[in-house]
Amino acid sequence: MKHQHLTCAALGALTFAMAPAAGAETLSDRDTTAIIAGIDARKPQLAANARKIWEWAEVGFHEDQSSALLQQQLKAAGFRVEAGTDGMPTAFTATYGTKGPVIALLSEYDALPGLSQTDEPLEHSRGGLAGHACGHNLLGTASVEAAIALAKWLKASGTPGIVRLYGTPAEEGGFAKAYLVRDGFFKDVDAVLSWHPGSSNGASQGQLLSMVTAKFRFTGVASHAAAAPERGRSALDGVEIQNVAVNYLREHIPSDARVHYTITDGGDQPNIVPAHAESFYYVRHYDPAVVRDVFERVVKAGEGAALATGTKLEYEIIGGSFGTLPNDTLGRVIDTSLRRVGGYSYTPEQQRYADTIAKTLPKGAAKGGPSDIGAYDFGRKGSASSDVGDISWVVPTASLGTATWVPGTAPHSWQAASASGTSIGVEGAEVAAKTLALSGAQLFLNPDKLRDAKAELQRSQGADFQYVPLIGNRKPPLDYARSALPGDRVVKQ
Repeated sequence: MKHQHLTCAALGALTFAMAPAAGAETLSDRDTTAIIAGIDARKPQLAANARKIWEWAEVGFHEDQSSALLQQQLKAAGFRVEAGTDGMPTAFTATYGTKGPVIALLSEYDALPGLSQTDEPLEHSRGGLAGHACGHNLLGTASVEAAIALAKWLKASGTPGIVRLYGTPAEEGGFAKAYLVRDGFFKDVDAVLSWHPGSSNGASQGQLLSMVTAKFRFTGVASHAAAAPERGRSALDGVEIQNVAVNYLREHIPSDARVHYTITDGGDQPNIVPAHAESFYYVRHYDPAVVRDVFERVVKAGEGAALATGTKLEYEIIGGSFGTLPNDTLGRVIDTSLRRVGGYSYTPEQQRYADTIAKTLPKGAAKGGPSDIGAYDFGRKGSASSDVGDISWVVPTASLGTATWVPGTAPHSWQAASASGTSIGVEGAEVAAKTLALSGAQLFLNPDKLRDAKAELQRSQGADFQYVPLIGNRKPPLDYARSALPGDRVVKQ
């Protein structure tokens, strides 16, 4: 493959430069080349691990094989690994070093239910129950490779510092990171560096949506729907009246708030008045305070529906996360590193794959390619949510995206699931690993940047900020991706 980023075939000839004096602003070319060469040397391992996790396609909080594989890689590299973090069986922490600033990386490895897909450029299920349509098989493995590269550099250069990798399961609706933040696992961290698969390369720092998710369960009285309807109380009527009330509510909430729902249980069959029914709601806005307010009004709509239908309502908060709080100081460090690494070019085989995929995209091929790097931008508002948001409100946090998919590919699509299992996905993941490792090394060499990043976070938080998690005090819903797990519920008549 023709690369446009730095590579080195003669790894054994390279040595790390001695650590510069504190306050140095630029990682030396020699150290940059050595870090990148180390990641190049482990590329077959990255590809093999990403493929295994792609094939396993384990859903949130059940990523047993994926989590174990990544832990094994880190243990072999000399990390101290603690499994089952915060009561989540597939979460873990891996730490290298004993003194100095703490820089953390994030690893995800959960798949999306219902999106099983082969690595062909045509829609075709592998026959599984889930698929990596958000590329977390790549995200998890590349972050591990970046952590290993940083650890090797710390040891060789004698630079003080601690690398910590958080294995964070269930990003797709389980909100594992929010529990880790709530329970104090990030208290000693100085900076967090993250990345996400995508269809282009860039390090712009933007704001994502805060959100709360909840299930509303109505209980009524069953009866024959034709012979004795007056004796029944329809739980489905409760669900439908709540939905109608919420749809009228949309006129009276901020225009950039989002409320969406599905009916996850509508009863059994039409000749039985439904004794049980359930809806699943998401409430989103950039401001977590607005999310709380709108969600309370959705609850009131449910209470009114229960009163009107003679049913009972109980609701369960399934999860919630803050919107991301972007950090320009860290963002510019990542952007500089990404430009130092560069993108990559398709091989003829990869180009044929990309051309075929492009024909299946609703808007066709998008402009640009994997060799391009987007202009840096700060503060733009995005339209999705991530549990990285909770971290970003308590620790300076920044991220990047790389071209692991064909340009124009949407996340959570079969096209994304397909590309995540190919060499295109691996190439983009390698760019991410190198960028994260270089960014971490630069920050270890420049403690002033860490102080600047923290000062920026404090300004963005505001003087009166107190972190109050949107997940409340419930425990992680360990079976949310397979079936609803009863948690802390509030019962309303």
